[in-house]
Amino acid sequence: MTLLSTAQHLARSSRQDPRGHIVPIIIGATLAAGAIALVAYLLWPTWGTVNAGGPERLPVSVGGTVFNVPAAAIRRKIQRHSGPQERVDLGFIFPSLMPPEAPRHVSADTVEEQPQPIDRIFLSISAHRDSLAPDMRVRTIYPRYLEQASAQVEDGLTMRAFKDGSPYASEDMFFGTNPALIARCTRDAATPGMCLSERRIEGADLIFRFPRSWLSQWRDVAAAMERLTAQVYGRKG
Repeated sequence: MTLLSTAQHLARSSRQDPRGHIVPIIIGATLAAGAIALVAYLLWPTWGTVNAGGPERLPVSVGGTVFNVPAAAIRRKIQRHSGPQERVDLGFIFPSLMPPEAPRHVSADTVEEQPQPIDRIFLSISAHRDSLAPDMRVRTIYPRYLEQASAQVEDGLTMRAFKDGSPYASEDMFFGTNPALIARCTRDAATPGMCLSERRIEGADLIFRFPRSWLSQWRDVAAAMERLTAQVYGRKG
């Protein structure tokens, strides 16, 4: 029986028994509510949230070069969008290279906790605007300010100190082979020393930063930077 015929039948019954007009109204309202619920169910969006099995990735263009970066790894909220950008700052847990979890809210119970050790490798991707390439800087600029003497600090890793009074005083250069690593590091002082390693891809420079203490496992760090470069540049890492 259709909705129309049901309504006509109820109307005839109501004319025969005026006292029963309330029943048809209730039944009609129930049928109407059911129809509305059915339409709402059929029209409800079927899309869901991003698969939690992996971080959502965003295509960004820096210096005209396209990179594919995990949204959860982006450190600045204003940079969390696709399209052209002047710079993107990322952070990854080491050694897993997964994006970090969302920061906890500081409360009276946690504000006095001791600072956690640095467990992240930071990556900044910025447009170089035809500035001197990192490898050219290593070959032509840094040697002017480096001491002649070098020291073997780890298996396959060599250190040369910058001269006092130079623009890089209180820093050291590290050179590793198999795999290749070139890093400029500040020395431990009031704050732990940090290292900087750069490379150029087309129109952008990739600048990695990590704690100097990680040089004790420098091969793992060098391999991590290679993996991250391959991941964000659209290759399989």
